[in-house]
Amino acid sequence: MATDRMTLPEHVRKVLADGDADLLREGVLALARAIMEAEVTSLTGAAHGERAPETRLTSRNGYRERRWDTRVGTIELPIPRVRDGSYLPSLLEPRRRAEKALLSVVQEAYVAGVSTRRVEELVAALGVAGLSKSEVSRICGALDAEVEAFRSRPLDPAGYPYLWLDALYHKVREQGRVVNMATLVAVGVSAGGVRSVLGVEVAASGGDEGAHWLGFLRSLLARGLSGVRLVISDAHAGLVAAIEATLLGAAWQRCRVHFTRNALALVPRGAQRLVASAVGSVFEQPDEPAARAQLRRVVEGLRPRFPAAADLLEGAEADLLAHYGFPAAHRRQIRSTNPHERLNKEIRRRTDVVGIFPTRGSLVRLVGMLLAEQDDEWAVGRAYFSAESMALIDAPDPDGIPLAELLMAG
Repeated sequence: MATDRMTLPEHVRKVLADGDADLLREGVLALARAIMEAEVTSLTGAAHGERAPETRLTSRNGYRERRWDTRVGTIELPIPRVRDGSYLPSLLEPRRRAEKALLSVVQEAYVAGVSTRRVEELVAALGVAGLSKSEVSRICGALDAEVEAFRSRPLDPAGYPYLWLDALYHKVREQGRVVNMATLVAVGVSAGGVRSVLGVEVAASGGDEGAHWLGFLRSLLARGLSGVRLVISDAHAGLVAAIEATLLGAAWQRCRVHFTRNALALVPRGAQRLVASAVGSVFEQPDEPAARAQLRRVVEGLRPRFPAAADLLEGAEADLLAHYGFPAAHRRQIRSTNPHERLNKEIRRRTDVVGIFPTRGSLVRLVGMLLAEQDDEWAVGRAYFSAESMALIDAPDPDGIPLAELLMAG
């Protein structure tokens, strides 16, 4: 590599003397070599051919060729090697970072619910022109592999004692029509007390929605879902039937928030605050016997004026109080789906920007990325429940019978 030992002016004079040479390409190559020579000298502690045992950190080890696409054409760039460690020219790194930054901006904008047209405007403001809508969609499509890997990953074999199931609804254009789709989401708490998004699926709403829940739960079991002790959800008939068909031995907690809404729909508006307070008092009791006694008192109090609400509360007693069979430290979080309302709110905030999704896949992509990000945050954050309190789930009751056996017997 004689050029490496030439000064830059000497190399330029040599290029000018060669009438057939491409001055711009050769000039870029010479400048790149000069930059790499300076960087490798700093990295090794000695200039090319210099003997400097007191300052040398490592030695050169030849060159590797790399194609470098520039505005003056493709250049075969001879990149120096070093014996210890690795070397990447700084003149390549900014371009790689810029490409990553651009992809990140486009993808983050999409995940944030920004339309493809607005993404075009965004990248144009960054100085990138000519990025078509199809190109934006192609870039966003690169997220599909990541989302699919997240949705199909094996689940923790240690199991998930608590499982929350909920659905959100979105509008999707399909076969030339705008239809409602149900986005099914499963969130669990592992045996170690860490929350995780276990799965997400999009299905056409209406009809037999229970069949969608049944298929969704079976897919979770196929990926390794196990150890479920309590399922928390609303009382959608198809969902409850799917839980009973797939999660044998698990108790079911009817979400108290959804139940309260159902009960208030049966009483006049003027009495709703009073009824909500009465129902809420059942869940404030310190233990199951006290809660059952309070529930009976509330039922008797409601029956004269609001018999329908009283019958609803009485019939839901076992399902509303299932959480009392679990550690006291968990009861506030496991008696409703409220802990995930913040997650649902964030999903709605992002999806409302889109409004009507162009395809079912685009809805899966956006919601899947949001849930994957949330799962990462939960994984590195504080545990939802302590490992010590999680160990109490299967601790024997005062009669010496483990909770799991009681649930299966029930």
